[in-house]
Amino acid sequence: MKFGKSICVLNVGGTRYAFTRDVIRDFPLRRVSRLHACATEKEVLELCDDYDRERNEFFFDRHAQAFVFIMLYVRSGKLRFVPGVCELSFYAEMLYWGLESAHLDACCQKRLDERLSEVGLSEQVVDSGEETRSLVGEPVAVMQLTERGKWLERARRAFEEPNSSLGAQLLATVSVVFVIVSMVMLCASTLPDWDTAKKNTVEEHRIVEAVCIGWFTAECILRFLVARDKWDFLRRPLNIIDVVAITPYYVTMTMARAGVPGAGLGVAGVFLRALRMMRVFWLMKLARHFLGLQTLGLTLRRCYREMVMLMVFVCVAMAIYSALAQLLEHGLDLGVRNQDYASIPAAAWWVIISMTTVGYGDVYPITVGGRVLGGMCVVSGIVLLALPITFIYHSFVQCYQELRLRSARYARSLSAEMLQ
Repeated sequence: MKFGKSICVLNVGGTRYAFTRDVIRDFPLRRVSRLHACATEKEVLELCDDYDRERNEFFFDRHAQAFVFIMLYVRSGKLRFVPGVCELSFYAEMLYWGLESAHLDACCQKRLDERLSEVGLSEQVVDSGEETRSLVGEPVAVMQLTERGKWLERARRAFEEPNSSLGAQLLATVSVVFVIVSMVMLCASTLPDWDTAKKNTVEEHRIVEAVCIGWFTAECILRFLVARDKWDFLRRPLNIIDVVAITPYYVTMTMARAGVPGAGLGVAGVFLRALRMMRVFWLMKLARHFLGLQTLGLTLRRCYREMVMLMVFVCVAMAIYSALAQLLEHGLDLGVRNQDYASIPAAAWWVIISMTTVGYGDVYPITVGGRVLGGMCVVSGIVLLALPITFIYHSFVQCYQELRLRSARYARSLSAEMLQ
């Protein structure tokens, strides 16, 4: 600070905090850090409610308890709501000091979104946030960079959030159309009459395939260019799937130019056919455009412990029942040997289709003991599969609500930017 003592005191609602000038300059709260650049007392009073030159003390008539939690965020990096304080009131305090909803922990962000949706004050809160940012007084250079940042953010949202704008919805529709066309061609290529039809219209098929791949490639490259963190972009599962789905086309074209027959019976031919079939992963691209698929993926990621627990239940039961089934149907040699249960791995197939109540009927017990065991296997399978379902269901509902509110928040944010 260009005036006053080396020690600065922040008086927030009667609670005093002492800091050095260097700490104030690098303070994570924008309103506080801007005090260091103030050259006159008038500029200081634009950021605080009062100032005592003698004690170099800045007065802020704000919620003292809320600022305690904000200071905890400054020290630990975790920001949560104050118990017993309205979420909207605390959010107003956050905006005053220069924080946003993104600084909150995920659970508190969800509570804030639900609260905003309940009272219908999203637009007012956004406007108050913009006023708070203007009070802080961003430098001109930062504001100039913000224009470019806004454009990149809009481009990123257009690819990542289909509901963020009309252009994003149009882009998502075009991408879905290309995915559908690609899947139709992939399914048609397995038909018996496809080879004959392809010989008659070989150029048309190549053009359609090249256009689809070109669109997917351009989309992947553009999404990479506008991504905030390039390394994080490369590590995302959906982006890896994109590369896996696009690469086979270029590998196939390269091998074709090298003179490798596409329909050969050797290893190269099998490899090429496997690569073509990998295009089925294009369907995973729909997860970017449909909230249901996004919810499914997020639920599986959050419920991996429950899924592992379910697999452990099934594997343990399968090991027990398959060993008993092999013993009762084949191992005891009671005059009847069921060859379908000649080994434990063979009996495991019967156990898994019985526990899941599929029952193909290709393998079934013929002894009394085996049939009793089969009934127990079916009942226990229903019970074991139902145990983790409640946790997974509640997680699915929670993930759906979070993604729906996040999509609505992005749409509101973009609308506010467009109105400015």
